[in-house]
Amino acid sequence: MLVSFAAALFTIIPLQSTTLETDSNALSRVIQGVTAGVGFLGAGEILRESSQKPQRPEIRGLTSAAAIWVCAALGIAAGCGLWQLGLIGALLCFLVLFVVKKLEKVD
Repeated sequence: MLVSFAAALFTIIPLQSTTLETDSNALSRVIQGVTAGVGFLGAGEILRESSQKPQRPEIRGLTSAAAIWVCAALGIAAGCGLWQLGLIGALLCFLVLFVVKKLEKVD
C-alpha cells in the first residue's frame, strides 16, 4: 500500500504544482524516477543472502517483486486520475495471482 500511495503522491505533485514552473516532461520524469526506484525495491526483494555456509545470494520472491511493481503502476494510474485503468489493472492482478496460486498447488 505504501508503494502505491507514494507513487500516486509523486505523480500528483507535478500535476498539481502551481508554484513551480513545470514543463510537459515533468510527469514523464517522475514516472521514470518511480519506476527506477521500485526496480531497486524489487531487486532487494529478489536477491537475499543465503543462511547456509558459504553465504551466496538466493533468488526468491519474484512474485513479491512483481506485485511491488504493479502497486507502483496502480499508484501512478491513480495519481493521474485514471481510476478505470487502475481498477481494471487491480482486478487483472488479483486474477493473475489467484491463477498462479492455484497452479502452484497443482504442482
